[in-house]
Amino acid sequence: MIEYCTSMGLSGIEAFTVSIEADLARGIPAFDVVGLPDIAVKESRGRVKSAMTNCGFDFPLGRITVNLAPADIRKEGPLYDLPILISLLKSSSQLNTDISDCVFIGELSLAGLVRPVNGILPMTIEAKNKGFKKIFVPFDNRAEAAVIRGIDVYPVKNVPELYEHLIGGKQIAKADPKLLTKTPPRDNAVDFSQVKGQLMTKRAMEIAAAGSHNVLLIGPPGSGKSMIAQRLPGILPDMTFEETIETTKIYSIAGLLPEGVSLIDRRPFRSPHHSASPMGITGGGRTPKPGEISLAHNGVLFLDELPEFSRLTMEALRQPLEDGQVTISRVNGTLTYPCNISMICAMNPCPCGFFGDPTKECTCTPTEIRRYLNKVSGPMLDRIDIHIEVPAVKYEELSSNIPSESSAEIQKRVNAARKIQTERFKNTNINCNARIPSGMLQQVCTLDKSADTILKNAFEKLGLSSRAYTKVLKVARTIADLDSSEIIKVKHVTEAIQYRSLDRKYWHR
Repeated sequence: MIEYCTSMGLSGIEAFTVSIEADLARGIPAFDVVGLPDIAVKESRGRVKSAMTNCGFDFPLGRITVNLAPADIRKEGPLYDLPILISLLKSSSQLNTDISDCVFIGELSLAGLVRPVNGILPMTIEAKNKGFKKIFVPFDNRAEAAVIRGIDVYPVKNVPELYEHLIGGKQIAKADPKLLTKTPPRDNAVDFSQVKGQLMTKRAMEIAAAGSHNVLLIGPPGSGKSMIAQRLPGILPDMTFEETIETTKIYSIAGLLPEGVSLIDRRPFRSPHHSASPMGITGGGRTPKPGEISLAHNGVLFLDELPEFSRLTMEALRQPLEDGQVTISRVNGTLTYPCNISMICAMNPCPCGFFGDPTKECTCTPTEIRRYLNKVSGPMLDRIDIHIEVPAVKYEELSSNIPSESSAEIQKRVNAARKIQTERFKNTNINCNARIPSGMLQQVCTLDKSADTILKNAFEKLGLSSRAYTKVLKVARTIADLDSSEIIKVKHVTEAIQYRSLDRKYWHR
């Protein structure tokens, strides 16, 4: 007798429906799971059998075949334990309830406890979109699933509890949407008001936050590059609900949702060590998982000591930065993860760090400096919108008692500029100026006559590439938005140009 049960699977950050088909036939006892399962799914046979017998059910004798359809998509993880058990209870006539509008997800212990799994949020979204009325999830995943309205979420602790619910006995209480917990507030001790001096650098970070631009900070050790980058999260614009859901889906799939948090509503800030591999940055593995660039989606990826990252790692970032997504190809299939990020990089101007410093002598030879700087390729530099020099802070600035502008004050301007961009791109899939496609540049980046003349002169004299030209336009557009100006004026263009000229000082000597 064939019985059916519905579950979900994951492909990238998207979920898909999986139909569990259980066939119980006469013959030599056997238990086969087919439908392109991975090792964790195949091992569900032992967990399901032990859970059934230890919970007081009869494990059916005969030849058992469980098919996970569609059979051409690989099924991964232990989340199919619970639906396989339910399908066996149905096929052995130990459960006769109609479950056609239900979805079951969960890993089983040998005693029949239902353990949490990764990716509950995207699977709940897909279940709702497919018209299912109920979804049964592990108890520890209840807050994450409760984020989605329009589908009844039942948190399950163990198999006997679920069985009683399905046969009309003691009912499981629905997950309360009030369980929703958001990201804790940021630490007020990390604030831009603590940064002394560096007015030009702070201005550049404000522009980067407003338009989601990539930034390169270059300066001597101790000038405050890392300190400023670490305070960037405090001025990032508020996330939209769509961005919140998309970011939370990535962390849900990766199993990285902080304990007690069901919704990530603050832009992520990822700072991998320079020893990170290309796979660690872009994602991958035998079972592909999101990398650091995807975990920073809708937020910031901070690469400190940029030249210390391997050349392969840096070059692996080029295409994802351009496309806003990273594609991982493996024998078993191809997955795509989003990565709309603002990349902040920091580096010294030479191995010792003091090339060009007015107070300390550089001990590096010209060859050493050239070799060090050449670790960052020209194409990589071209993809960075803003280049800013971070000089050593003077004693007068460090000892000054004049309070600096707080992160909250800067964030108000950033939010106002991002609101302008949201309105500008409301009928498109673009969410910030850094993502303006080439075809829209002339439409949204309107320059007055004088600004156009200055940009033309800069393009010719500085030898800007076509990509650098578009970067200048996009940065100028953000500066104009911070100035609440629809037209890009001379002052906006001149400020944007100065953020592209720094590379000539170091790389074109």
